[in-house]
Formats: sequence, C-alpha cells, structure tokens
Amino acid sequence: MMPPVKGADERRWPGGGASLPGDPRRKAALRAIPLAPDRALGQNAGMAAFLNVERSVTGRAWIGPDPAQDRLAEALAQEARLPLPVARVLASRGVVSEQVPGFLEPRLRDLLPDPLTLRDMAAAAARLVAAAIAGQRIAIFADYDVDGGASAALILGWLAAMGRDATLYVPDRIDEGYGPNAPAIAALAAGHDLIVCVDCGTLSHEALAAATGIADVIVLDHHQGGETLPPALAVVNPNRADEDGALGHLCAAGVVFLTLVQANRLLREQARPQPDLIGMLDLVALATVADVAPLVGVNRAFVRQGLAIMARRQRPGLVALADVARLDSAPSAFHLGFLLGPRINAGGRVGRADLGARCLSCSDPQQAAQLAAQLDELNRDRRAIEAGVRESALAQVQARGDSILAWAADDDWHPGVVGIVAARLKEATGLPAVVIGVAGGVGKGSARSVPGVDIGRAMARLAAEGLILKGGGHAMAAGLTVDPAMIPAAMARLADLLSAGMAGRQGAGRLRISGLLDPAAASVDLIEALDSAGPFGAAAPAPRFAFADQIIDQVQTMGDGHLRLRLRSPGAPALDAVGWGAMTGPLGPALMGARGRRFHLAGKLELSVWGGRQRLRLRLDDAAEA
Repeated sequence: MMPPVKGADERRWPGGGASLPGDPRRKAALRAIPLAPDRALGQNAGMAAFLNVERSVTGRAWIGPDPAQDRLAEALAQEARLPLPVARVLASRGVVSEQVPGFLEPRLRDLLPDPLTLRDMAAAAARLVAAAIAGQRIAIFADYDVDGGASAALILGWLAAMGRDATLYVPDRIDEGYGPNAPAIAALAAGHDLIVCVDCGTLSHEALAAATGIADVIVLDHHQGGETLPPALAVVNPNRADEDGALGHLCAAGVVFLTLVQANRLLREQARPQPDLIGMLDLVALATVADVAPLVGVNRAFVRQGLAIMARRQRPGLVALADVARLDSAPSAFHLGFLLGPRINAGGRVGRADLGARCLSCSDPQQAAQLAAQLDELNRDRRAIEAGVRESALAQVQARGDSILAWAADDDWHPGVVGIVAARLKEATGLPAVVIGVAGGVGKGSARSVPGVDIGRAMARLAAEGLILKGGGHAMAAGLTVDPAMIPAAMARLADLLSAGMAGRQGAGRLRISGLLDPAAASVDLIEALDSAGPFGAAAPAPRFAFADQIIDQVQTMGDGHLRLRLRSPGAPALDAVGWGAMTGPLGPALMGARGRRFHLAGKLELSVWGGRQRLRLRLDDAAEA
C-alpha cells in the first residue's frame, strides 16, 4: 500500500493541534526558512536542455525555467522574503509582490463570486428553497462520477439540515449511459415536484422534455452548452453559450455550492435558519480535484479550506474512504485525486452507480464503512480491468503513430474504464486522447485533453456535424457515442479540429523542470513552504526539481510495478525516492540494474507518513544517465 503524503493545511491526521491557514505558527515557520535554500537554482536553462538532458530514460528533453521568469522569481524572493523555490511557483502563476499574502492564504470570502452573476441562478435557488420549505418531493439526478456524487451529497446534506430528504437517482453507466434519459426523467417526474440534475443535463433536451408539465427541472452543471438550452425552469452553468466564461473553471460541485450560497441568502432574508455551508467545503474540494478542474481563483480557496475541513474527520463517508485507503496523514490534493477519487468513481465504473454518492452523503459511520469497503473492492476490480485495456490501447496508438490525437477503440472494452485509460494515454503521449469501447453495435468513449485544447467544444462540433451520435463535455474531458463504422472518420475530423491548439507542441517529448536542487536543501521546512503555494493540480502543477549526478545506492521493486530507490551524493544526506508505476514503463527497467551508477533524477518532493513517522522523499518522474 502506498505510504501517503502529508497535506498542506492540517498537520496531524486524525487528531487535533492542527495548523490551519492563517495560523501564526505556520507564518512563523515560513519566516524561519532561509531564503534561497537551493544553491544551484540560478542556472539559465531556458535556452538549452536542462543539465544537457536532450533524451532521458523516458525519451524526453528536460526544459528548465524560463530566464525572464527566473529573474522575476529572484526579485519576488527578495521583495516578499520568500524561499526562492516558493517564489518560482508564484512567479509561474503571475503573482506579484503585493499579491503574495492573498495568494499564500486564499480566503473564500475574498474570492467567492456573487452567485447571481450566473444566469438562471435566482430562479434555481428560489425554486429549491420553496420546495424545501413546503416539503415538496425532490429528486436529485446525478452523474456517476466524483463530481456528480459530491454534488448530490451537497444538496442532500443541505436538505437534511432543513429536515428534508430527497430521492437520489444515478443512472447505470452501461444500461443508461451518461446524463438524463427520458424513461428515468418521466418516472421521477411522476413521483416528484422538483428534479435537480447535477453534473449533467445541459444537452439533454429530449430527456428533460419528459418532465414538461409534470415536474419542474433545475440543471446545475458545468459541461459545455449548445446553442439552445433544454426545457427546464433553470439551467445554471458557467459554460452555457451565453455566459462569459469567467467562472468556466468551476466543477459542478462548485456550481452547486454557489446555488446553496444563494439559497442561504434567501433563507436569511426570510429570517429562517441556514444550513452550515463551510462544513460542506470538503465535498467541493474533493470534486474540484477529482474532476481535474483548474486550481485557480476560487477553486484554490475551495480546495485549501476544504482540505482543512476534511482533516477534522467529521463526514462519515470520507472518514471511511480514508480508512480503507490507509490514509493516516493530513489529506492533500494528491490524496483526493489518487486515493479517494478513484474509489468513489469505482462504483460508477464497474459496480453500482450510486455507491459513491451514497457513501459521501451517508451519516451513519457503520453504513459508511460498509459502502467504503464495497468501493475499495470495486476499485481493485477496476484496476485489473484497466490494465488490460490500457496495454491494448497504447499498442494501437504506437502502431498508428498518432501525433495530434491519441485514440484507440476495440470490442468489449469495459465502458467503465475508457475514461481512465484515456487519461493514461494522455499522460503517456502528451496528446489529447480518446478511448472507445464497442458493444451491441454502438461505440461509447471518453476523451481527455491537455491544457489549452478544448476537447468538449470539439466533441460538440462532431455531434453537430453528424459524425458522432452524441458528444460533449468540458475543456479537459468529454464523452461520446458513435457508430462503429464512423470511428475512423470521426477521429480524423477530431484531430483536424484540435490541430490548431496542438500546433507547436512537442507531445511527451519535454519534461518541465522548476530548477536544480541539492539533496542537502531538501527538507521538511522546504516542503511545507512549497505547500503554502498550493494546492497543486490542474493548471497549477507542483514544482518538479532535478537532482544532479546522484549515485543509485539501493533499488528494488515494491507492490504492483512500483520502484523504491535510495540516492546519495558526496557531502549530502541520502535521499529516498519512489517511482509509482515505474516498472510498467521504461523508467523502472532502466534503473533496476543501475546500482552504483550516476544519474540525474527529476521529480517532486513529498513527505510520506508510514508507521506514524514522517519521511522526506522524491516522487520520481524521470531519469537520465549523468
């Protein structure tokens, strides 16, 4: 089992005595860190391969910091009295000196947008409040992924705080597919006064029409909208065609949270008690990270404050999931994306679609533990299925030599893993990726994109042009349904649509390095200082450091294809490193026989907690022989 990484906003898990954002102990600790502990970070590597690594073990050229940005970072380090590695992160985000305090301590009250800036928000919140006050019958139709489950749990929790309950409906991925369908909506409308669709519904014109004249429908979504809206009382979506896109980075749970903020305003105006929303930020943080929403603007505050809430271990479902994942340190964005998120998604991928939402909304610890155990078992099943599909898909891509769009399709690929395999293809190739499973004469697939290339808009274009039966999503992820005979033509057209955004990219041929670091400078204090610039994730990558001329002192495999190493260099302490999944690619085999040899190594610093002890280590991304 993978030893977990220490989080940024809570220093012990479980338990108290924590240091939260704004805690004077934390600020004092940051001030105590010496400036510029990385003695070799001044290298100008923007014009040539960093450390002269033009082709690493994984076939990539290492690219160092941009010289102009380097100078900005050095100035920022002096002006704001920051460690230089932290200043590098802030400079890469465009932060200037006067913005440093607000960036390092993002506050929700400063960054939360007015919910009413979103179209239809007033109508949606008013209808939800009216239904709750009147005790009307409410149904929640949710997508089967983490974002959908968290969004449903947010509304269920808000209603529960008002003494109300609701019907939860999550469609089966295989039998019903993504989003609302007419039979399900018609059945829900017959027994409810209000249907709230979360993380879906923006393109569901025909399905939502099944409720017309029977029940009101509210859509709370973030997926790319079309030219027309479905027949609903309100469609709140920052990615509607008539929105300005200023809040387009929100996931569905973020949209739901803003809706509940507005709902609480209405309750306050009526002098009624309002449910606690701050305590719900753990769900918003989880969905934001798991849905790969950009960690910018209010999303940073959602995640930072949500992690602090999560560390209090007050939500039974998340506590149970953390326990089955053996998470014994403060939660971090890494844990949300790679430990908790996959387990919640497993229900929708290869098991019961509603398990994730039920676990997140569960208030009984014993029941939550049972649901988490089921999800953990399903996640193990999912990994086994995924491994086979991933190997076959990558072989197709390599045989075809894709250069703009990596895609693969085959019969009987489980629809529950095509999305995660698409993500793995994207990581392996550096290209937008599509993976399609064909069954019953229909192809169903998922797509994942790279920053700056809007796959959702392109997929909607394919649907409008008739090359696919159905498709859409958001900038970084999308889904599609396609006639198998049309797959080659559809993928060729999709590559054409994406070609402009991919112009000038080098695919997986480059690895961005934040700077050079000496092992003697790698410390717990440095990691905690870097954490203050987080959370790290989509659109906010964690800094990746290079360690030059390290001797591979120890190397061994562990677990399912992972690698553990110990590095040493003259006059510096030994540094532990771990390469997750390294044996499934070129990195692990290249290092297995490298004991005693010298390598340049690149990766991200982290703290592991194992057996109650903290240990500094490098999460290895790449290597090159020195």
